[in-house]
Parts: sequence; structure tokens; C-alpha cells
Amino acid sequence: MITPHPLVAQLYAAMTLPVIAAPMFIISNPELVIAQCASGIIGALPALNARPQGILTDWLTQIETALDTLRQAEPDRVIAPYAINHIIHQSNDRLQQDLEVCAAHRVPLIITSLRAPDQVIDAVHAWGGKVFHDVTTLRHARKAIDAGVDGLILVCAGAGGHAGTLSPFALLGEVRQIFDGPIALSGAISRGQDILAARAMGADFAYLGTRFIASTEAHAQPEYKQMLVDSCANDIVYTPYFTGIPGNYLKPSVRNIGLDPENLPTRDSQMTNFGSGNKRAWRDVWGAGQGLGNIDSIAPTADIIARLHKEYQQAHQTLLNPKPRL
Repeated sequence: MITPHPLVAQLYAAMTLPVIAAPMFIISNPELVIAQCASGIIGALPALNARPQGILTDWLTQIETALDTLRQAEPDRVIAPYAINHIIHQSNDRLQQDLEVCAAHRVPLIITSLRAPDQVIDAVHAWGGKVFHDVTTLRHARKAIDAGVDGLILVCAGAGGHAGTLSPFALLGEVRQIFDGPIALSGAISRGQDILAARAMGADFAYLGTRFIASTEAHAQPEYKQMLVDSCANDIVYTPYFTGIPGNYLKPSVRNIGLDPENLPTRDSQMTNFGSGNKRAWRDVWGAGQGLGNIDSIAPTADIIARLHKEYQQAHQTLLNPKPRL
């Protein structure tokens, strides 16, 4: 029996399924996070979703109050911690303010994106929080490890949002050679079988985003949620056109605004802007990962997680008791 990393063991003790929910721009909200944590997975949202900035305090209070109330009402229930995502980019002019709010609330887990979080790690550790950082390459992983992160999130090919291009098999194997700490793996993960596969490959957690867009709590238009149900992996286009950073988007949503997803021009990465005054220019262009072909319904978050748990257990049993060869 392999003894898990101490931080992994600590998090597992507060979880029913080894899943971290990806913080999704616009989509993730307090209601979704509360539902995720209440069902035993780590819920997360981007700090930038709280606009104006002062709302972030209210959101964290809402999450903490709801989870504390649930703990008191059901003391035997497993309730997972929550995470807040910060964009480490020069255009994010509210980063320091958001970190101060997180410090006041002693947020247990911080997820950082885009650049190595050298400037935030000491602050997060000072209040007892842990830092997980998104990476898409081995070079990025090395920078994050050198900065002192507690865990890594491997954003691989097929993941929703600003995904990388490397196979999860390739990147996870390379990163495990240099890092024995907690690793979450993303890339087209939408079923319980996928979660078990991530564990078998050497990850500690699966990182799921797209599956939760098709939840009743997600802050997404009904047409967006239904498009996920109606689409498959071939309906995804990978392009930097909309934000300056390569990401995966639903082709039908691109066509709906009058563009050809197969012939999009390039975009200058210098136009990337995460500032507090930035308005999303492409609010009707919808992101998704390649695992959307396994999404067949819009359901409450609790039901989605219950299904994932059932699939995970069934997959585990199948591996322990395989059917005879025909």
C-alpha cells in the first residue's frame, strides 16, 4: 500500500471523490461551489467572477456560512473545502485586493493561473492556505515547483478553457519524475471511469469543469447548457482568437455569432486583458472541453456527483473483477 502525500491524505479525509472542480470564468458561482463542496468534492470559482470586486467578500461569506450551517446540521456529512482562483497576469489590477479578501477569510486552497505564483505563495502560506498552480508544460511545472507551490494542476489537451496541447499521459509521466506532491489532472474528464483512470496514471485528483456547466446551479445560459448535451468532441475548436490565449470553444456558438470556426484569424497575445474594467467581448462564445460527448443531461450538481461516484465505484469493481475473455 502506497502512503499518499500528507496534503493529499488531508484532503482525501474531507472528500467523497478525488475531484477538484475547475473554477470557470463567468460560470462558477457561490451556489455551484456550495453544492460541490456539500457533495464531497473541492468546489472552486475565480475571484474575477465577483464583479465589482467588493462582492468577493460577500461571496466568501455566503459559501462559508452555508457550509458551516450544513456541518452543524449534519455533523457526520463529509464536506470538502473550497478553492479560489487568481489570475497571475500584469493586467489583473485587482489581484492584491482579492488576495487580501482571501487572507481575511483564510481560504484553504488557492488556485493560480497563467504565471508562476512567486508573488502570492508566501502570503497564502502565512494564513495557512495551500497553492495549486495550473501548468501546461514541463517547463511551466518546473517554474511552479521552484516557486514553492504545494500542488500542480496539469491542464492537458482536451480540457476546457485555456488548455494545453500535451497528452495527459505524456505530461503526467514527465511531471511525476520531478514532483511527488499533489497533482490534479484535467483533459476531457467527465465520467467516473475517467476519474479512476487519472488516479491509475499517477494523479491524485481529477480536475473537472465542463461537466458542471451542464448543472442547474451553473451561471450559464440555458442554450449553452443544452449545446453541451447536443455536442461531441468534434464540435470543439482550439484557438487563441477570443482571448489571446489558446482555448477550447464550442463551434456552434462561434457560428452563431457569424464566424467560421474553421477559419479564424490569429490574435496578438498582447491584447490579453484580465483587468477589473475589462468586459467580455465574446460573451456568446462558449468554452468546453472534449469530454462533452459524455454529457447527456442537465442536472443538479448533487446528482452529477452522485453519478460520478457510482461510475467510479463500478469502474473500480470492474478492474478488480474483470469479465473472462470471450
